[in-house]
Amino acid sequence: MSYHLHIDGVLRPVTNAWLSESLLGVLRDHLGVMSVKDACEQGRCGSCSVLMDGRLVAGCTVLAADAAGAQITTVAGLGTGGPARAVRAAFLAHGAVQCGFCTPGFVVAVTDLLARRPGADEDEIREALAGNICRCTGYGRIIAAIRSVQDARR
Repeated sequence: MSYHLHIDGVLRPVTNAWLSESLLGVLRDHLGVMSVKDACEQGRCGSCSVLMDGRLVAGCTVLAADAAGAQITTVAGLGTGGPARAVRAAFLAHGAVQCGFCTPGFVVAVTDLLARRPGADEDEIREALAGNICRCTGYGRIIAAIRSVQDARR
């Protein structure tokens, strides 16, 4: 069976994939989308976070075939400008990037959070990031980066 996925605004054909493959697996292994990271494959770390029809999901928990017809946005699809640029710049400025493995998932999650709740307080920020794990920076720098984006927008 073959199907198509809308990835970052481009319709991509998927062939030779098992129907039971995750969106994460198809993105990386079949379509070469390496900005989506593969860590836990259990929906617990956030490294494979993408937006599916504007909703934040862990790509490893969604069957790729179920995503056919949906708009999938990866960190690359957020673009180099706009809100995602401010988030990326703040992560760099505040030292919220160490090894960088978790960064794409965090950027997607933070960009989504700030689009939905621009004035999110610290509890809301922590709740929104609960599905993302960083083993290098600690979350203080990440929260400081988010707060700086919020401050700059005011």
